[in-house]
Amino acid sequence: MRTTFHKLLYLTFLSAFMFNVQAVEVNALFSDHMVLQRDTPTKIWGQGAAGEKVSVTLGSQSKETITDENGQWALKLDPTEAGGPHRLIIKGNNTITINDVLFGEVWVCSGQSNMQWPLTRNRDVDLQALKKHPSTIRIITVPQKGTHVPQSDFNGSWSLASNWETLQHFSAVGYHFGKNLHDVLDIPIGLISCNWGGSAAEAWVSRDLLTPHERYADYIASWKEKEDAGYDAKAAAKANKENTEAWKEAVKEAKAKGEKPPKKPRNDNRHIEGQHRPANLYNGMLKAIMGYGMRGVIWYQGESNTGRAKDYKHLMSTLISSWRAEWGIGDFPFYWVNLANFQARTAIPQESSWAELREAQSQTLGLPHTGEALAIDIGEASDIHPGDKQTVGNRLARIALARDYGKSVAWQNPQFDRMEINGARVTLHFKYVGQGLRSVDQREIKGFAIAGSDGHWVWAQAKLEGKDQIIVWNDQVSNPTEVRYNWANNPDGNIYSQERLPLTPFRTTGP
Repeated sequence: MRTTFHKLLYLTFLSAFMFNVQAVEVNALFSDHMVLQRDTPTKIWGQGAAGEKVSVTLGSQSKETITDENGQWALKLDPTEAGGPHRLIIKGNNTITINDVLFGEVWVCSGQSNMQWPLTRNRDVDLQALKKHPSTIRIITVPQKGTHVPQSDFNGSWSLASNWETLQHFSAVGYHFGKNLHDVLDIPIGLISCNWGGSAAEAWVSRDLLTPHERYADYIASWKEKEDAGYDAKAAAKANKENTEAWKEAVKEAKAKGEKPPKKPRNDNRHIEGQHRPANLYNGMLKAIMGYGMRGVIWYQGESNTGRAKDYKHLMSTLISSWRAEWGIGDFPFYWVNLANFQARTAIPQESSWAELREAQSQTLGLPHTGEALAIDIGEASDIHPGDKQTVGNRLARIALARDYGKSVAWQNPQFDRMEINGARVTLHFKYVGQGLRSVDQREIKGFAIAGSDGHWVWAQAKLEGKDQIIVWNDQVSNPTEVRYNWANNPDGNIYSQERLPLTPFRTTGP
């Protein structure tokens, strides 16, 4: 009887000890159905009790490590070729078993609303819903969170693209990009969606990298003023909700009276926990996935920065370089979408902040392993979110297939190279023209503007000359000095390569 008592006492103490031992944990990226990057060392990380021994087993290979004084641990598995499924087993004070693990190509899909835009709002959603989507494309979405507290994990899990209930809410650009890679490479594809509609590029980079530069001083100061004033997120959310409900009632009353309904009230725009505050999304979303093995990033953002276009080249160069440095996998590919045409067309040539932003995007191509897909011809005047996301995904995929996977496919848009002024006519030379330049939709070439030393811009006539030249002129301009092409919010230029890739917008002289 005494022995039985001692056994029960021992089991009680043992049970209490076991329940107080911290369980080993892993980031949400390491879960059933995940895709790991093939042919590179695979980093696995998580947390547990300080000094805990952790082992990770995948197939025939097994690695061990010890958690540090903060309970953090990380290790790397040897490169594995594409395929699967595999089982990943992580053992510490407890055991985690992760099933249906595939190795393939992993890409991060980031930016603002045009990258976030789901398949449900794609132009051909009814057709997409009828299709069979491959189970070897896997998707995961990082929840939107704005904070200056760096996050090490998030709530999420991988899903199969064959599950339409989940896929329909995933990034349309991201999926069309990944589907192209899947169909050509015939290997598993993993897509990580990390984006927030309306987000400023400054929110995706560490504030420490912005504050030393005078160009961001006013922007940072404006946010510092809001932060110092204090912000009650719950009170703001309550006020926003009440204002919206009151607006809805006012709209009903106006309609009943046949009057013009009032404009929807703007929510509290300080957004201390939102997607504009510098470093908010870098800390709240990006930090949680940094380090995960992947091939590269596709990016669709810029609409929220058109008012600060002059800083965008520096900002994007800083963002790309810092992401690469922190990720720790070298200068990975970073491909973006040059902004689509938007807003009403103008009768005469005008200045354009959207054109300046596009120019800054193109100038960022000076960084290694970068590329841009143009959307200048697939936008919509009345909608900042064009419905054709498939063309965007296709053009991004062309870049990756050619540059990262060695496929023979056209990917580079024609670009301005140099100009020659011969009296009243200007000869423009272009590079990356493929099989040659051509006009599309009509023979008359559109989209060119010309100016003399007085800076007065007028539309130009133009004609193709050979494979890679265009001559432009206007009889009113006897001594031309500058030329622009598609320099507008919503231009109508119609020059493409024979491979149907549009000519990159440009101006012959910078700001």
